[in-house]
Amino acid sequence: MRKLPAACLLASLTACAGPLPQPDPGQAWIDLRGEPGTTFMADRLDGGRTADGRYYQVTPGRHELEMRYQFEVASGSGLNSDAGPFQLTCHVRIRYDGFAAGERYRIDARPIVMRPQVLMYDARRQVVARGETLGCGPI
Repeated sequence: MRKLPAACLLASLTACAGPLPQPDPGQAWIDLRGEPGTTFMADRLDGGRTADGRYYQVTPGRHELEMRYQFEVASGSGLNSDAGPFQLTCHVRIRYDGFAAGERYRIDARPIVMRPQVLMYDARRQVVARGETLGCGPI
């Protein structure tokens, strides 16, 4: 009897993370990748909310991408020195003028002390943009 609720829960969770769509060759595709144990999600594109937080797909040209990066900070790191580890959420923006049709980009995020380092790479693994931290705070 316990297996049925667990199966329903599993089925509902997998529905949320469906397959990624096929990239449109007339647009640029941007993958997001955070460190293991962190959450890195697309939040806004040119000021509007994104439909899927796992990637961006944009027309060629200039765009502004905003992402949310959540990671754990060890105790004694400044904000909450008496307590144990805590989650920190940071909002990061990347502005880039050179998105090209059919190109794939990747945005990598990693925590450095209490700030994220966010870099965007082109298909040749060249850094083409750096993230600007808009703000961070505990959850």
